[in-house]
Formats: sequence, structure tokens, C-alpha cells
Amino acid sequence: MEYYQQSARQVQQALGSGPQGLTPREAALRLARQGKNKLKEGKKESWFQRFLQQMADPMIIVLLAAAAVSGLTAACAGESFADVFIILAVVLINALLGVYQESKAEKAIEALQKMTAAQSRVVRGGHVQTVHSEDLVPGDVVLLEAGDAVPADGRLLEAVALKIEEAALTGESLPVEKSEAALPGGRAAPLGDRHCMAYMGSAVSYGRGKLLITATGMNTEMGRIAGVLAATAQGKTPLQQKLMALSKALSALVLAICVFIFGFGLWEAGTVDLPTVLSTFMVAVSLAVAAIPEGLAAVVTIVLSVGVTKMSRQGAVIRRLTAVETLGCAQVVCSDKTGTLTQNKMQVRQHYGPEKALARALALCTDAELGTNGKAQGEATECALVEYAASLGLPKNTLAIGAPRVGELPFDSERKLMSTFHKERGRTDVTQFTKGAPDVLLGRCTHWLRDGLPVPLTQGDRAAILAENQRMAGAALRVLAAAQRAWPAMPARPEPAVCEQQLTFLGLVGMMDPVRPEVAPAIRQCRAAGIRPVMITGDHKDTAAAIGRELGILTGPGGAITGMELERMSDAELARRVPEFSVYARVQPQHKVRIVKAWRARGCVTAMTGDGVNDAPALKSADIGVGMGLTGTDVTKNVADMVLADDNFATIVAAVGEGRRIYDNIRKAIQFLLASNMSEVLSIFTATLLGISLLGPAHLLWINLITDCFPALALGMERAEENVMRRPPRPRSEGIFAGGLGFDVAWQGLLVTALTLAAYFAGVFSETGLWQVTQSGAGVSMAFLTMSMAEIFHSFNMRSQRGSVFALKGQNIYLWGAMLGSLLLSTGVLFWPPAAAAFGFEAITLAQYGTAMGLALAIIPLVELCKAILRLGGGKD
Repeated sequence: MEYYQQSARQVQQALGSGPQGLTPREAALRLARQGKNKLKEGKKESWFQRFLQQMADPMIIVLLAAAAVSGLTAACAGESFADVFIILAVVLINALLGVYQESKAEKAIEALQKMTAAQSRVVRGGHVQTVHSEDLVPGDVVLLEAGDAVPADGRLLEAVALKIEEAALTGESLPVEKSEAALPGGRAAPLGDRHCMAYMGSAVSYGRGKLLITATGMNTEMGRIAGVLAATAQGKTPLQQKLMALSKALSALVLAICVFIFGFGLWEAGTVDLPTVLSTFMVAVSLAVAAIPEGLAAVVTIVLSVGVTKMSRQGAVIRRLTAVETLGCAQVVCSDKTGTLTQNKMQVRQHYGPEKALARALALCTDAELGTNGKAQGEATECALVEYAASLGLPKNTLAIGAPRVGELPFDSERKLMSTFHKERGRTDVTQFTKGAPDVLLGRCTHWLRDGLPVPLTQGDRAAILAENQRMAGAALRVLAAAQRAWPAMPARPEPAVCEQQLTFLGLVGMMDPVRPEVAPAIRQCRAAGIRPVMITGDHKDTAAAIGRELGILTGPGGAITGMELERMSDAELARRVPEFSVYARVQPQHKVRIVKAWRARGCVTAMTGDGVNDAPALKSADIGVGMGLTGTDVTKNVADMVLADDNFATIVAAVGEGRRIYDNIRKAIQFLLASNMSEVLSIFTATLLGISLLGPAHLLWINLITDCFPALALGMERAEENVMRRPPRPRSEGIFAGGLGFDVAWQGLLVTALTLAAYFAGVFSETGLWQVTQSGAGVSMAFLTMSMAEIFHSFNMRSQRGSVFALKGQNIYLWGAMLGSLLLSTGVLFWPPAAAAFGFEAITLAQYGTAMGLALAIIPLVELCKAILRLGGGKD
């Protein structure tokens, strides 16, 4: 028989479990025996497979072909095979670096997946504890409530108004009502009709229940269709797709240039013999090597993954890499109030009446208790009252010892009051304390406390109290009143109709969920960054508006709207008027979807926060769905692009800033790489047209390896520029070359080209004493050194697109490390005889070395001058 055909007791016996659940030891044994509760992941590629993929890149194949041609040329001429070994060595190192970077990015993504791993509340050994869902085993008893994802297949032991969404398994769009009763008659039933079962991949939409786990991992129903729901591979981000398109365009351009140079070389040589063909082919290959930024995609991936890992440490767990790019474009942030903008706890802000007597009464007339850490435990309003009394030196535990409770009349929503009776030690008389709604409680009072004595309440006194109540309510405070009554002895049958009369009024307290202190500065930062903050809450309009004004979200007399008013608007009207509203009160989850769609209809990139299961549609509709890590349900977290570990609005703003920093740094790396490769292409192209053999494929590969990849990665670690949150969001449609980046690549590439050619001709002059076009060994060595170090020095210019490098605060230690390493390696290649011989470099004098280094260093003042001119011309800071 199937589990759904058996009674709950039969299933428990079959699985060796019971109401107390498994013991922790038994659960550990079963986990070791049966494995983790997770679907089988797709087979991961080995290092060797990834290495082969790197080697299968079209440009790598061209390089390998170049090595073969170089080897053939060397064999025919009886020359050294050094070029062959150098090309193969650099290709090998590039491939290994690519594999390493891919693995590092994958590990960063896996770490984020672990941080967002689902958790379940499980009964083990009679105690409720929270464990990772993947550690569940058959026989575990899991507690379910609205918003939870069902972690594994199981038989329901208890179902209280339980409804589960099973669309992922059955296609049924409506939630299914569940029951703990077995199907009658032991009949077979399709999965959608098994009302006493719950399955992995479904979600609790209403009610609560207890689930006895019957199957985990690949043994679940979801496991049987794991091919559909197995973890999907990380897709390419829009930025990566743009870069792939850029690489394809560059490849086509380079091939065209190579064909032209090859044809031009043969035409200029006037012969088509094998040596000429081979040498001309090597020149064309040099251009190909120079033009393609081999490490661009890997650099972008690793900068993204490292940045995302950094964001996770700051409380913003990015679940999808695409969210990083979208964050930089965010124009509207719609946020829940409670717990995100506020501290999700009540706090007494104002009082009216004798404070000590009022606080004592309110603390004793609560069920909340004061913990040893000074924090109260219990219902939020009562915790606020207990902490208020403690702040006045009246801790509840001390009060309760001196005046223990001897009776009570629990709170009732109809009468809106609660009363407790207390008898002080050594006395027979009893004091009753009552708290509740001010208007109701005041109607039960005949006296009020003045100078410690009860005096009759006059109509004027009542009017003054009601006016104070109205003033506090108008300030968006939740108001409670307190009163007391003395009894000679405990009433034999305490009843509200008798006891809650003829009371002595003590006073009022006004409470509010205090705002998080860090939110108001974050709101100001939002506005400075061109981002519109919007507050959404279920509170009353007055309360919501007061909080909105306190935080700076609401700045004018209007701007607040209720869910009912929203209902009366059409979608078209809401899209037209949505900029008018910054605060939404008494809002239902379905209203959030309309708000998101209205902003998106205006072309605004919108972020939306949510915690409940009903918030999931709004989060999916938004450009950036933000789930709450502390209060959010599993369903909400699973659909979110970003999860806040601390449920804090300020963390969203910090994540936007971090997203902008990451995107800026990726653009800096792209600009640096493309400018470097352009300088290499232009240098080789110009030298070829002049009939000079400037640098070969091995030289260019060395430069790309040493002076391109590592500085580009270092630029990815650059701290945010000071104006990163003082500029408007970038348009989502903005291309990679926006903001003058394409123009910058062109003129910066030309500058490095000019310095490289100047170094070459300086080498010619030092050998011949003439400025002439001729082949020079010293010129090649000096051009190599200048190009290598000019690119490294230029990476410092890239710390800001328009700002002066000398005005930036702080230093990028990664760039300094890349520069020092490149300096040592480039110098070593020139002056260490075995390396110089392998690369075909001619020894240069210290004067020539200084000249080449001076020309390389000149890139910094030259770019600084150009930046200053562009700033004067209105270029962005």
C-alpha cells in the first residue's frame, strides 16, 4: 500500500518514527545512510574538460597554427624553436588561467547558493529545531506554515486549514486543501488527489500542518522529474552577452585586417615563395593576437562573482548575477515599512498622566516578560510596555515579586480591554489594573489620579483626556489607556461587567514602531542618487504618512494613498498618476503588482521588497525582487533576485551603490583592455605598413598575459568613486561604449601606440644616430618595454574615466602589485640572457632602458592633460 492509503499511525510505524520525531542520533545515521535531501546535480565538467574547451577557442587555434608555422619556419631555416615554445607556454598559461577563473567564479556562486539554502523547522527528540532542508531524512516530522516551501515528500500528520500550491507538479493552478485523513477504501489516486500528502516543489499558501517525511532527494516525486527541475546552469548576464557580441565583432574586424595585411605583405614582397608566405602569415597572426582581448569574458565573470560575494558579506545576498547589473539602473525602490524601514517593535514615545504609576500598571497588566538581557519577550505591544517600565527603573520581574498576579480577565476584541488582579505581599486588599482602548476605558472610569489621590472626573477632564488621545493618534501613535481599582479582597467571581466599572483613570501612552536610525540617511542617499523611495504598508494612512514624513519619503502635503483609493483607479490612470504617490497605506499584496507595473509602464527600473507568500507575484513582476532574509517565507526568497540578510532598507541602498561600483569597474576593465589591444593592433599595423618587424606573436602574448589580465582584475577591485551615489541611474538600454568610453578607447590606444613607436625609433637613433625607418634590435626591445609598462601605467589612469588619478582618495593595492610584478618580469625578460634569447631580444643599455621607461611613464601626464581638457569641455566627472 502507498503511504496515502495508510493511516498516520501506520506510516509512523513503517518509518520507525513518532510524534516526538527522530532522535538526533537516528537522524544522523539515516542521513549518512541515505544521503542529502537534494536533487542530483548535473555532472560538473572536470578541469581537463574545461581546459579542452579553452583550447578549442578559435583564437587559440589560430595561435596553435602560428606555433606550427613558426616551427616549420625554424626547421626549414635551421633556427631556434624558442618562438614555438614561448607561444605554446603562453597559450597554456592563458588556458590554465581561464580554467582557474571559471572555477573561482563557480565556487563563489556555489557559496551564495549555500547562503540562501532553504531551512525547515523539524521535531527531533521532542524539541523543535531549525535545520537545513537538505539534512532532512525519512521519519523526520516537519512543521509547515503559510509561505514555507515543502522540503520533501511526506504524509500529513496534522492539517489545520492547510492549503498547498502544487502547480509545479500537477499543473493545477489553485491551491489544494489538505487533510491528515487517509484516502477512504485504500484506493489508488493520482498525485493531485492525494490530499493527505505533500510533495517537494510545492508551497504552503494557507494554514499550518505537520509533515512526516517519507521520501527525500531523488526518491521524491520531484526527483523523478529531476531532468526538468534540476539546478539550471548559470545563464549569461546581459553584460556578458554584450561582450560576446563585441568579441565576435572584433574577431570579424581582426580577420579582415589580417587578410588585408597578408595580401599587402605578399604584394609588397612581389613573390609567393614559402618563406615569404610563412613570414607574412606570422605578421597577420601577430595582429590577431594583438586585437583579441582573450581574458575579457573571464575578467568580467570573476569581477562580478567577487563583487557579489562581497555584497553577501554586507547583508545583500544576490541570487542571480543579472541583478548586479540591474541594481545599477534602479530608479524606484518600493519598500515594506514594518521591519525594513522600522525596527519591527513597538516603543512608547509619549505619555500623559503620572508616569511611574502609569508605567507600573501597564507593566503588570501584560503577559510579556522581561528577559535577562533587558529585552522583553511576548506580544510586540506588551513588550513595549514592559521595556518602558524597565527604562523608568520598574522591571516587571521585580514588580511581579512585590505584587504577584492573583487573577485576570484576558483581552477580548469585543470589549477591547484586559484586566489583572494583584495582591501585595502581607496584605489582603487587591489592586486591579486595566488597560485598553482609551475611549472605551475612559467610559468605565469615574475618577482619575491627581497628586497621587483619586478625584472625580468632570466633563472638562474627560474632554481634556480625549483631546490628548486625539493629539497622539494624529501623530500616528498607537494609544493605550490604563486605569486601576482597589478591592478589599479578591472578587469571588470576577466578571468584566462588574469589575471593569468605576475605575480610576491613570493615563495614556502613545506607541510607535520606531524607524531604523540608518534609514533616513539611506533615503537621503537614494534621492541624491536619483532613486525614488516608495513606502508600502498595511498601516492606516495617518500612521503611514507620519512615518513617511519622519523618514523623508513624504515631503509634501499629499503623496499618500490607500489601497481602497487605488482600487478605484484604472491601470492607465495609475500609470499616469503613480509619480504623485510616495506612500501607500492599507495595501493588499495584489496592489503591489499594480504599483510595480505602473512604474514599469513609465519605463522605470523598479525594485520591490516582500516577505509573505502573497508578495511573490510582485517580486517576480519587479525588475529586482528583494526578499526578506529574517521574516521572509521560503517562497518569497526563492523568487527574489536579492535577499536581505538583515531585512534593512539601508542594505538595499548599499547594494545599489555596490552594484554601481561593480558595473563601473567592469567598464574600467573593458576600457583598459580594449585600449591596450587597440594600441597593439595599431602599433603592429603601422610598423607593417612601414616595413618594420616590430613585435611577434610571442611578444604580444606575453604582454597580454602580464600587462592586461592582472591589471584588469585589479581594476575590478577598485573602491567606489565619491560620486557613485550622487549621479542618476544609468538607463537600462545604455551600451558598453556609452558616456564616451568608445572615444576614450580610441584616443588612449593612439597615445600608447605613439609612445611605443617613439620608443622604437629612439632605439634606432641610439644605434644609428639617425631618425630613419629601418630594422633595429634595440628598437624592438625598447618598444616591447614601453608598450608593456605604458599599459601597466595606463591602468592607473583607468581608476576614473574623467577624474584625475591624483585627486582620488586611497590606493588600489592590487594595481600596485600588478605594476611591481610586471616591472620585474618585463625587466627580467630583457636582461636575463636565457629569457632574452628565447624572445629574441637584443641587450639594451641603461640609458635606453631609462628612455623606454620614461616614454611609458609619459602616458600618465598625457592622459591627465586630455582628461582635464575633456572636463573643461563638459565631460562627466
